[in-house]
Amino acid sequence: MARRSHATAVGWIACDGLDELGAGQKEGWLTDAPLLAALHSHHLALAHPSLVFLLGWEEYRGPAEAGGQVRIRPSLPPPEGEITAVEWIAVDDLLALALGTSGGYLLLYSTEADLIHKQIVHTGRVLRLRFREIEDSPFSNTLSYELCVVMPGAIARFDGSDIKSLLQRWFDGTRSRPGEGKRREEGEVDSYGRIPYQVWNVSKLGMCADAAITGIMPPPLLELPSRERYYCAVTIGDDAVISAYRLSEDRSRSLVGTILSKVVPATFSTIASFSKMIWRSEQVQSKKPEVKPQPFAKASPLTCLKDHPRKGEKLTLSPSGTLAAITDSLGRILLLDTQALVVVRLWKGYRDACCLFMEAFVGRDMPSSSSAYHEQTKSDYCLCLAIHAPKKGIIEIWKMRTGPRLLTIQCPKGSKILQPSTRFGSSSTSSSYTPLEVFLWNGDSGQLSVLNRSIS
Repeated sequence: MARRSHATAVGWIACDGLDELGAGQKEGWLTDAPLLAALHSHHLALAHPSLVFLLGWEEYRGPAEAGGQVRIRPSLPPPEGEITAVEWIAVDDLLALALGTSGGYLLLYSTEADLIHKQIVHTGRVLRLRFREIEDSPFSNTLSYELCVVMPGAIARFDGSDIKSLLQRWFDGTRSRPGEGKRREEGEVDSYGRIPYQVWNVSKLGMCADAAITGIMPPPLLELPSRERYYCAVTIGDDAVISAYRLSEDRSRSLVGTILSKVVPATFSTIASFSKMIWRSEQVQSKKPEVKPQPFAKASPLTCLKDHPRKGEKLTLSPSGTLAAITDSLGRILLLDTQALVVVRLWKGYRDACCLFMEAFVGRDMPSSSSAYHEQTKSDYCLCLAIHAPKKGIIEIWKMRTGPRLLTIQCPKGSKILQPSTRFGSSSTSSSYTPLEVFLWNGDSGQLSVLNRSIS
């Protein structure tokens, strides 16, 4: 009997020309090198401190048909530091690559390596960029988006609608003025303004190594009714393995930021164009004023778990944000209920593990596409946790929250599990539910596989 495979090859990513990243020098180069990776439906971004490779791939194509490469080498002066985080931003049909730097800057690039936007978030190293699609209601297909920027002592939130607005203006501008991105790379004045955002200080219980905004939470007890919105943030780090904060949204500052970012740049651009048309004089280049980081909004500590010498290392959120998988320095994995702020499960013996949530059919075959009832809904899928243990060379699939281990998959050395920031094929107009999937990339062979949706 043939051995059943639990992963399906969906494409190949060519590793030729990646010598600067260490490709081909030895087996397992992908995990040995300190590389940052971000996956999208047609692109894989690989980054090290000064260079980013955009590697194209197409589903169901072989190695000979693997996509091309695009290089992004940002011009980063010393104050802006080096590349420390990478993430794809996909809002509807708009796609951009976000880079975070050790100087606290956020950079947005197109897939053609054109600089779209550059903005300082806060002074400090950007540890993580986390772009999420959020289901507004379980009874509707409408989605909203947010970008979370994590720094050692701070966390910032960008609303997806504001990012979409800037990307839309940029893409509209490049269609009417080809070469716009190249001129901006050379330092042309930014006429698209800053993206409004909120930033909070989350260092009161200790500096963090990773963090996430899990969702909206109720206001404090005995507080008068108001329009103010509150978010829950979970942080992990050396001093406190797990900490939680209530983040207060400063709507007045958001309103001012919106006005400054949209009205002022448009007014300035109009005045500049009008004066140039009248006087026909050359613009005198002046030094840009230094942009100061935005002040902190209010953040209130809720709880923390200190267990020396245990240190929190990596955090992964479930699609709804109600569960978080946390890896620590003792080789343990903690499953946190982010609403009750209680650890509900613990695994031991998983050093250097990587965790990703996924959705799958459990205990039954996946319906055939030719069936009259082939359109799946969210209730057809079960939430699972994929744990990649590189020291063991396996991937384990566990049923959430307290279910058994469903599957163990052998994986070659030098493999990495990846997950796109948005689901492949997700759309507000699609009636069929798109489950959350986990992909396995073998850096030595270039093969990209998806873990099967059906687990029996």
